[in-house]
Amino acid sequence: MKQIREAKRYANALLRKVGIENAPQVIAELDAVNNLMIKSKEFKSLLVSPQFTSDERKNVIRGISDKIKLSEETVKFINYLSELRAILCLPDIIRIATNLYFEKKKKAKAIVMTPIEISKDYENTIKSSLKKATERDVDIEYVIDPSLLGGILIKVGSTMYDTSIKGQLRLLRDELIKG
Repeated sequence: MKQIREAKRYANALLRKVGIENAPQVIAELDAVNNLMIKSKEFKSLLVSPQFTSDERKNVIRGISDKIKLSEETVKFINYLSELRAILCLPDIIRIATNLYFEKKKKAKAIVMTPIEISKDYENTIKSSLKKATERDVDIEYVIDPSLLGGILIKVGSTMYDTSIKGQLRLLRDELIKG
């Protein structure tokens, strides 16, 4: 719980510092750093471990920032989190900053899972239905999931809309068990 509170505080500070217009770029850059931390245990250790000096950390981060094209704000933020030993909160900070950005822009992010690729007309229908349901512009990410037998599964924030056959069978089973 404490880590989430800290992440929320850092995410708010980040958005105040970079501004809402630059937020998508900085969030994408932080996501790249987070992916690098996941892939490289050495890099993660450098950012987390007290064995390394502040100057060593800054030099490595500066070198990496040149290679993956990080903005100055992102470099400062990574250095700041590293100094405070809060860098492990980065996935939560990214998630919360993204949600705050969407909230301020009156947008929502949806993940639509289907068993097959869907047509543009159907995509437009889904988009307009979600816009009506959420009363926001919706950015949609489409995922093809062959394990779905039919129908679609939509996740918007913490809300799930399940019209898949698998989901309907699960509901039917639950109803039969209840009696």
